[in-house]
Amino acid sequence: MAEQSTGTVASPAGRPDAPKISAPKAPGKIAGTLYRGREGMWSWVLHRITGVSIYFFLLVHILDTALVRISPEAYNAVIGTYKNPIMGLGETGLVAAILFHALNGLRIILIDFWGPGTKYQRVMFWVVIGLAVVLFAGFAPRHLMNVFSE
Repeated sequence: MAEQSTGTVASPAGRPDAPKISAPKAPGKIAGTLYRGREGMWSWVLHRITGVSIYFFLLVHILDTALVRISPEAYNAVIGTYKNPIMGLGETGLVAAILFHALNGLRIILIDFWGPGTKYQRVMFWVVIGLAVVLFAGFAPRHLMNVFSE
């Protein structure tokens, strides 16, 4: 008996004489993946990544601000290390993450609490991306001018 090259699963109970069972393959699905890579999955992934990034920024921000109480000189030294173009680019990325995370959070609220929300979730994803890009385009040039002019 010939084996199929894709989507073949082991025979039941490991018997070599049993027929091979072929798993159905969804159109457009990459073999071995759980998701199809549509807007909902990417929204979920980006929401988690931006959320964790914002969390770590806030953690560092609280820790460096707490230095004021311990030693104002140490605080000034730490803040001085932040005044370079690499940190300025990091701030730009932080604003992009906050914009997407906030707008996507509103999208998730609409999906959860608005009846037709699930029907329009793909359209809302692209609206979130569009709004985030427009708002970011208003912020980035001015911020980057300040970062690279110092």
